[in-house]
This record gives sequence, C-alpha cells and structure tokens, in this order.
Amino acid sequence: MTIDVLDLIRKKVSKKKVHLVYEEESFYDEGEKIEFLSPIILDGELHLTGDGIDLDGRVITELSLPCSRCLVNFNHSIDILIHEIFSPNPDNKDEDEIIFVEGDTIDVTDIIKNNILLSLPVKKLCKDDCEGLCQHCGTNLNVANCDCDNEDIDPRLAKLKDLFSAD
Repeated sequence: MTIDVLDLIRKKVSKKKVHLVYEEESFYDEGEKIEFLSPIILDGELHLTGDGIDLDGRVITELSLPCSRCLVNFNHSIDILIHEIFSPNPDNKDEDEIIFVEGDTIDVTDIIKNNILLSLPVKKLCKDDCEGLCQHCGTNLNVANCDCDNEDIDPRLAKLKDLFSAD
C-alpha cells in the first residue's frame, strides 16, 4: 500500500485524504499464522507539519487467530487508530518516532501490519472461559470431557500429600 506524497513534499497542498483497501491473505508473527478474513481498510488524512508529514487514520479488518488455549481459530475484529510521523528530511533519520521517506511515495504496508500486531491481545482467547486442551490426551475441553487423571502432583512434593491425607 503506497501513498503518493509529492504534493505534500512540494507544499502544493497541506492536507490529503487517504482511503486504501489492501488485500492480504496472511502473514506470520513469531511462527504463528495470522489470516485476514477481509481486506485491510485505511481511512485517514495526511497533514503537512513543518518539515514532516503526519498520518492520522483508522485501520479496519477482520482476522482469524488461533486460540492460545485450545488452538481453534476464531474471528477477531480490528478497528484501531494510527498516528505516524514521516519526514523527507535526512536530518530526522535517526529519531525513533519519525519514519524517513525517500522519494515521493510512502509504503504503509509494514506500518499497518505492525500496528495490527501491537493491537492484538497477548493471550489470544476464543472466549474468556476457554478451557483449553487436556495436557495428557489433547482433548479440547470446550467440546468434550476426558477421563484423564487431572491430579498433577510434583513428585518432589508427593510425600507431603501422604502426610496431609493421613488424617
């Protein structure tokens, strides 16, 4: 997704509306596949500010994410606000918050993906009370019960259990 900013760089205009629709199938985040169920939509505005260009916008899409507990994919809606600062001035290249622009276009694909990744929950759950998988047999406990012995006792502390059960 690229945005032409030549008019802003040459100061012919001070504002520019942005509406981009981008089709993406999926990408990986630390080995975890994140699939897009709908196109990524960016609606926003570019503002000329001094020697920089500010992008204020809204990103909307729908993702399919694997649940952290039961591994079943579920739908997750994304509706986030983004604010980025770009500068064609090479003197601003070393600043962390400013993205250096070479040429007359800005590629916002990676910027949008990074903002989407930052908006995802740390623990992705299909539902708040997801029971996950049985650690012994792998049964999805949201769907069925298993007959496994769920009493996990640390072998180093097994003697303490015998001490308390003597009563």
